[in-house]
Amino acid sequence: MATRNPPPQEYESDDDSYEVLDLTEYARRHQWWNRVFGHSSGPMVEKYSVATQIVMGGVPGWCAGFLFQKVGKLAATAVGGGFLLLQIASHSGYVQIDWKRVEKDVNKAKRQIKKRANKAAPEINNLIEEATEFIKQNIVISSGFVGGFLLGLAS
Repeated sequence: MATRNPPPQEYESDDDSYEVLDLTEYARRHQWWNRVFGHSSGPMVEKYSVATQIVMGGVPGWCAGFLFQKVGKLAATAVGGGFLLLQIASHSGYVQIDWKRVEKDVNKAKRQIKKRANKAAPEINNLIEEATEFIKQNIVISSGFVGGFLLGLAS
């Protein structure tokens, strides 16, 4: 015994009528969705409404952006203040800097970073592929997170 959904009720207002879009049905009917986001996209789409997904991504995004902004300001203040104090100490004669040794240490650090970067490249590529797949599968939550993150940075 098959049941059919009743036809959607239309509510007319003075200005316009709006159609409610069910994202799960839309994704099933439109093939471009699968081409863009993949066949396995949308496990969250079938569980929660779009608004819920945006909130689920936006709130943690805002928190992350807000913390990133505060920690960034604190780090910039600490680094800038430390540099300022070092310059004052250097000009006052309390600190003598061996610039040749600094240059040698920086070059050594560059070589070590290049070696480690070449070894870590496959791991990074694997991580990028996993993150891309997650974003494709949860596009609405990911969009909400990015939007919330940008709002958190701005606040």
